[in-house]
Amino acid sequence: MNYLLIPKELKPIAEKVEARQRISDADALALYRSNDLNALGMIANVVRERKNSNYATYIHNRYINYSNICVLSCQFCAFAAKKRDAHAFEYAIDEIIRVVREALSLGITEVHMVGGLHPSLKKDWYLQLLSELRALDPDLHIKAFTAIEVRHLAQRIFRVPIRDTLEILREAGLGSITGGGAEIFDPVVRDTICRGKETAPEWLDVHRTWHHMGGRSTCTMLYGHIETLAHRVDHLRQLRELQDETGGFTGFIPFAFEPQTTVLAHIKRASAFEQLRNLAVSRIYLDNIDHLTAYWVSLGLPLAQVSLSYGVDDLHGTILEEKIFHMAGATTPQQQSVATLEHAIREADREPVQRDSYYRHISPRPTAATRTSRAPVEPACA
Repeated sequence: MNYLLIPKELKPIAEKVEARQRISDADALALYRSNDLNALGMIANVVRERKNSNYATYIHNRYINYSNICVLSCQFCAFAAKKRDAHAFEYAIDEIIRVVREALSLGITEVHMVGGLHPSLKKDWYLQLLSELRALDPDLHIKAFTAIEVRHLAQRIFRVPIRDTLEILREAGLGSITGGGAEIFDPVVRDTICRGKETAPEWLDVHRTWHHMGGRSTCTMLYGHIETLAHRVDHLRQLRELQDETGGFTGFIPFAFEPQTTVLAHIKRASAFEQLRNLAVSRIYLDNIDHLTAYWVSLGLPLAQVSLSYGVDDLHGTILEEKIFHMAGATTPQQQSVATLEHAIREADREPVQRDSYYRHISPRPTAATRTSRAPVEPACA
């Protein structure tokens, strides 16, 4: 690190990072308050290079938002709907199986599936969906359900404890749970933007339980709304503490709030500068989480590419479909090709590598085109 390019007030923090020492909450606040984005990137990249060398990864995946019908009415959310609402939707299991079968022919390794807290879907619906997805391909990783979905299933659908619910879901085919729903952990903020949603301790407890069962998950933060910088640091601290306890988080994925079509539409969207700063500070602070993902659906691919110089080592996935951010007003594409992601990574002078759901480097799976000489592929309409 070139200390001549680090401002005086950040040099003690930079020295800590180079010495592999943990930064404090006060240090994190100082980083958040700094406007020297280049210095933040330099410090963050020390952590990135130490953990991930020059590799930048992506996953070939398919998103499924199975329904947006939800019993909650979070103030920030433009995705959720009541059954009577014009924008409400609910996919049948055979529809989901069809689109995942099509995506498998393109070489995906993961299906990422979340939805609202549906008031009337039955236990057998969820278990049938998981088992039919697993039957499509035993190597397909099913990453599904946020912590609040798991709590909803446990309390209102399965009516058994959280651990038992997770055991039932895993037996049916669940591979890992998603990190969504964390938002900002501060209780006052949560009461303002998502009243009625699970508390921070409840979110953390679902992930803690899953980790103690040997499962892995990602973690997230929704920022750029009414939270303060201190709220962000507190959020990161609680994630770091749980990771110290369990080691179960594979990666951290922060999202900038999309204000266009929510009741919080008066809030100005986080700038590109702020998004890069948040990524850099997160990389420096979360010293025990190996991977930092730039969610290109939120940032846009050009800014996600730039973020590879601010501590990021992963560009998430091909997605193929995404509804939650786009229903809130995001204008980014809904999918990217493998070639596009790899090109963006190479342009940033990183080495692209496809990963699996645990961020492990893998070789691309054969597609329908490359398999035709060995075995017939079932038609997508079957």
